Amino acid sequence: MLTAPLYAQRQPVTAEEEAYNFLLGAICAGRYCKGDRLVAEDIAAEIGTSRMPVREAFRRLDAQGLVTLRPNRGAVVSGLDIEEMREVFEMRSALEGLAMRVAVGKVTERHLTLLERLLDDMDECRDDTAQWVVRHRIFHEYLCSISERPRLMKQIVALYSLIEAPMRLWLEHGEKPLSGREEHVQILTALRSRDADLAERVIREHIEGTLPALTLFLQTEQ
Repeated sequence: MLTAPLYAQRQPVTAEEEAYNFLLGAICAGRYCKGDRLVAEDIAAEIGTSRMPVREAFRRLDAQGLVTLRPNRGAVVSGLDIEEMREVFEMRSALEGLAMRVAVGKVTERHLTLLERLLDDMDECRDDTAQWVVRHRIFHEYLCSISERPRLMKQIVALYSLIEAPMRLWLEHGEKPLSGREEHVQILTALRSRDADLAERVIREHIEGTLPALTLFLQTEQ
């Protein structure tokens, strides 16, 4: 079982990094929801650090759009409205399309074998929404990492952090089944074809095809 992005496995090296990873994971998992106030003292006590690393983590999350800093009031989880969600998916489509286009010229049989394993991992946890979302993200991030474009990957990873919590909510309470293997196999087929236009089109259609049902669900929840 794979539980972390394969292209960037590492342990936190500073207290700030540890606080950031803790908060990022909690927001993505839906533990902290839109509008929740984050208190630096409480979080510092929970993870066993001082307030300063937590406050630095707040600043990083604010720069990513995940929280909003308020003077003398700590931070509040930002969340996305419907229009912001559409924008994020448009950006994902463009950036992952670019990553696929570049990856076509770099992909090897080893990459494809590992991607097949990641699809198997997704199939193994169809009854566990949280794990399925994590493994789905790992698949997409590893897929894009084949492009070997670190700045591009940084942007793609940041976008996933914005949408992971609403994706979990949708998959837990909406009507979308946890499968999608056929769609993901089409992505691998496109990679094998070495056709950059096809690969980009397939990944963009995959991403954009999710948006209508997701936004409809979120509209009913608001």
